[in-house]
Amino acid sequence: MIELNFSKSDDKLLPAIVQDHLTGEILMLAYINEQSWHMTLATGKAHYWSRSRNKLWLKGESSGHVQLIREILVDCDEDTVVFKVEQLGGAACHKGYRSCFFRRVDGDSLALTAEPVFDPGKVYG
Repeated sequence: MIELNFSKSDDKLLPAIVQDHLTGEILMLAYINEQSWHMTLATGKAHYWSRSRNKLWLKGESSGHVQLIREILVDCDEDTVVFKVEQLGGAACHKGYRSCFFRRVDGDSLALTAEPVFDPGKVYG
């Protein structure tokens, strides 16, 4: 089994940068712990550690917008990963956008750069 260096972080969480495997578009940044890392490797589906819910999280378990792992890159210190994924359902962001990075800095405010793919109120209730 491939082991990462979870000991470098006090909370034992490592960043996972998530990219579309075809376009390279950055979809999101999430965190993994040892359990979510092993679940990702075992299932081929992206699993993360939810810091807000303090629990293991299969991406798409509520929305159906699952991320299928197509490639994983590990950095030189073994404390950051890049998940290259096939994003099912068209959206990675829980706010309904394809990418969590749907705003850009425009002077002293944020400007939208995309339209939502789905209505989160209808998906999450």
